[in-house]
Amino acid sequence: MTDALSQPIRTSGLNKVKNDTGRTAFCGPYILSALTGFPISRVEREVNRFRRVADTAPIKGTSAMEVAAAATELGWEMTLQDSFWHLEKKERPTLWSWMQKPRNAWVYYLLAIHRGKDGHWILVKGVKLCDTYTDGKWQFVCDGPHRGTRIMEIYQLRSRG
Repeated sequence: MTDALSQPIRTSGLNKVKNDTGRTAFCGPYILSALTGFPISRVEREVNRFRRVADTAPIKGTSAMEVAAAATELGWEMTLQDSFWHLEKKERPTLWSWMQKPRNAWVYYLLAIHRGKDGHWILVKGVKLCDTYTDGKWQFVCDGPHRGTRIMEIYQLRSRG
């Protein structure tokens, strides 16, 4: 018998996040759940495995290395496309200005953005985004909460399967 949590949710479209933890989940596990179709509990186990802590430890923040490691274990490859750390915050592109530039509409992009004083992960595919602020649902970027936020880094995510 196969463990239900070990199998991704296969859909023809964009995956809705499944928060099966019974508590608030944070942006790293959210975007990985939206990307892979796995429930947040499975995603958190992969992040915790990389961190070498208990499987059930809640995730409250993730680094790019942790997200990349979990994505790899879940069948995805994460590649840095662009970094804007060398620019002053006000000189970095906004999500809206980045959306105006040509890019592959079939590729998932993981963006590290400024959200107040902290960083935040959002997942973009085509003209839609998903994150904790959209409650794990895919929403048009033009209707979303992050249009004016500044981008720190952009990663491409591609399925290895």
